[in-house]
Amino acid sequence: MEVREKPIGIFDSGVGGLTVAKEIMRLLPDENIVYFGDTARVPYGSKSKETITRFAFEGVRFLMKQDVKMIVIACNTVSATCLEELQREIPVPVIGVIEPGARAAVKATENGLIGVIGTERTVNSGAYIRAIESLNGGVKVFSKACPLFVPLVEEGWLDNEVAYFAARIYLEPLKKEGIDTLVLGCTHYPLLKPTLKKVMGDKVFLVDSALETAREVEKILCEKSLKRTKEGDPTYRFFVSDNPDKFIKVGERFLKRPIDPISVIDPEIETL
Repeated sequence: MEVREKPIGIFDSGVGGLTVAKEIMRLLPDENIVYFGDTARVPYGSKSKETITRFAFEGVRFLMKQDVKMIVIACNTVSATCLEELQREIPVPVIGVIEPGARAAVKATENGLIGVIGTERTVNSGAYIRAIESLNGGVKVFSKACPLFVPLVEEGWLDNEVAYFAARIYLEPLKKEGIDTLVLGCTHYPLLKPTLKKVMGDKVFLVDSALETAREVEKILCEKSLKRTKEGDPTYRFFVSDNPDKFIKVGERFLKRPIDPISVIDPEIETL
C-alpha cells in the first residue's frame, strides 16, 4: 500500500480519544483512521508508571500491526507518562496531546491564571505545568485531579446530577483562584463540556486539546509528505478491548456518526 494511503492510528484508554478522532475527521476528511480504545483496562489515571507504559506499548504495537503511517496518543495520562519512550521505539511519527493543549492555554489566557484538570497520574506528573511554563514563565498554573470524570464518561453520565455535583466539588477550588482558562487535561473531559461550563461559567475558557492536536497531525503529515491525496471516502475502523456496546452508545452520541465496523481484541495476545 502507498504510504499516504495508510491510516492514522489513534490510541486511548477508552472512549475519550474520540474527541481527538472527531477533530481529525473534521480537519482531515480524506484520511483513513484506525482507533483503539483499551476499554477493558480504563481508567489508566490511577495506575503506576510501569503499568501504563506496558499498556501503552501493547496498544501502540497493535496499531502498528494495522500498518498505520503515524500514531496519535489521544490519552493525556500516556502522553504524560511515556510519550518519549514510545517516540524512541516506534518507527512512525508519534504525537501526544499535552504540548498542543499547553499552547492553546497560553494563547487563550488573559489574566495569566490557568487551571489544569486531569487524572491523578497526569496531574502528579507535572507535565502540563512544565509545558505551559516553558511557553510562558509568567503564568500561574493550578492543577486538580478529577479521578471520577473518566468513569462517568465511560458510563455515559455526561450531564446528569451526579456529573454536575462531582464537577462542582472538583472545580470549586480552581474557581476561587480566579482562573480565566481551564485545560481539560484528559481527552474524556470534553464530553463533559456542558456540565463543566455550567459549573465554571461563561468567563472561563475551556481548552480542549483535540483541535490543536488535529492541527499538529496535519502539520506533520504535510511536512513528511504523508497526507492522503487520493479521492474516495475514507475508512474508519474501531477496536476496543471490552464492552463494544457501551463504547458505541457513548461514541455515536458524541461523533454523530455510526461506529462500524468495531472489533473486540485482547492487546496482550495481539502483540505477542
